[in-house]
Amino acid sequence: MENNKNKKRGKVSDKDTYAHRLYLADFLREPVIRSVIQALKLPSGSRGLDAGCGIGSHTLMLAEAVAPAGHVTGLDISSEFLAHAREKAKKSSLSEHVSFQEGNVNKLPFDDDLFDWVWSSDCVGYPAVESLTLLKESARVVKPGGIVAILGWTSQQVLPGYPLLEARLNASSPAISPYFSGKRPKLHFLRALGWFRDAGLKELNARTFVGNINAPLNDNIRNAMISLFEMVWGNAESEVTQENWEEFQRISQPESPDFILNLPDYYAFFTYSLFSGKVDK
Repeated sequence: MENNKNKKRGKVSDKDTYAHRLYLADFLREPVIRSVIQALKLPSGSRGLDAGCGIGSHTLMLAEAVAPAGHVTGLDISSEFLAHAREKAKKSSLSEHVSFQEGNVNKLPFDDDLFDWVWSSDCVGYPAVESLTLLKESARVVKPGGIVAILGWTSQQVLPGYPLLEARLNASSPAISPYFSGKRPKLHFLRALGWFRDAGLKELNARTFVGNINAPLNDNIRNAMISLFEMVWGNAESEVTQENWEEFQRISQPESPDFILNLPDYYAFFTYSLFSGKVDK
């Protein structure tokens, strides 16, 4: 970028690109997210917070779970993402059961004991989010006995037939960042139970959910998978061998005759892990 104007334009473009990737990812994630929400057994009619709501997809699913009398507030630091979220809500039958507010998950702009529960998905682990701070802030705004839950993508096996290649790609920094690259072991997402304990939460629980991808793939799933390949491994070229990179390109590019998503027996899976606890009464 040569000047500040170009830098600003680039940032907007990045936000729009990422928002589109979140939109595509929903085609993969929605069944899993619904299973997670169902497992939480959020009280009907309860009031909750979706901290780091992004484009609002989970906010609406959470609102559906606590309908018809419940309400969910979506909070995000990105005004661009919130614009997408509000537009999505307008097109939904749940628009009256959600609201959106700009704010920082590290310093929630809400009074103590305001919500019955707090949910945060695909947020913890990123550089701008302090995991323990988010949990303490979440516990602060949740009523005694209420739930705090965080959810994160924890693994994928999406290159069937190429286990060594996928392992090498997964070992690259783009694949493990931001969740682990350069961080102490106790800050890894799968150590989250310790964070909950340090935040004073009780009745801790951890559980992993699996999302399955089976051929034949419709256009939405294909586009979501192409986006996933790019998002997870698109910048790994400098950290794998030229041979590995060329093989990845050969099987991951739609124009390639060896495009892996064209396999009639394609099967893949990914996992989301849920950590939850209750605010002490």
